[in-house]
Amino acid sequence: MPRTITVFETIDQAAERHGVHPKTIRRRIADGTITGYRSGPRLIRVDPDEVDAALLRPIPTGRAS
Repeated sequence: MPRTITVFETIDQAAERHGVHPKTIRRRIADGTITGYRSGPRLIRVDPDEVDAALLRPIPTGRAS
């Protein structure tokens, strides 16, 4: 069975991709919305899919379906 490889990104990369400040990503890690993964003593990485799920939400419209 093939193993799926997840490519993690740095906090700065995630913040730049979403147009937010890196402190926003750090706050989400602190409040448990996003899981941070330590890579070495100082570097923290995040799962891009998890960041997308936490930061991107659809805007409800006023239209009735």
